Amino acid sequence: MIAWILLGAAFVGYLRGVDLFEAFSRGAEAALKSAVRIIPYLAATFTALRVMEQSGLLEVLCGVIEPATELLGLPQGAAPLVLLRPLSGSASLALLGDILNQYGPDSRTGLVASAMMGSGETVLYTCAVYLSAAGIHKSRYIIPVSLVGWLAGCVTAGLFFR
Repeated sequence: MIAWILLGAAFVGYLRGVDLFEAFSRGAEAALKSAVRIIPYLAATFTALRVMEQSGLLEVLCGVIEPATELLGLPQGAAPLVLLRPLSGSASLALLGDILNQYGPDSRTGLVASAMMGSGETVLYTCAVYLSAAGIHKSRYIIPVSLVGWLAGCVTAGLFFR
């Protein structure tokens, strides 16, 4: 499907007399400049994530939020996912695999964790990449509102699989 879209875009560009190679080159140059501009944000996000995992801070934070996750109706095994998903997609995917191996895919914990993974986004990573690419330095309400939306999705997943 993507190939057809690209082919269609190239065909329309050709019909309009656009120099396709020049347009492609300018787009690639702009993408490369954006990639270089966002590298520090990506490095900071990945470093913070690894520090949390390796220092044991993630486990401590899970213990701290456990009463709140129980109050919200989330199983204890899904608590690390509440914290990790907004930070990293690959780390949370690995965590989901661990949850499914430990609790089983048909368990309440496995179902809630799967719904959380499918309905959420790596909020901080996405904001770091797209806000820096757009040149926005004062995010104001974007991150807090996104995190509240993530928490609402987690609670909904917990309620759905009661």
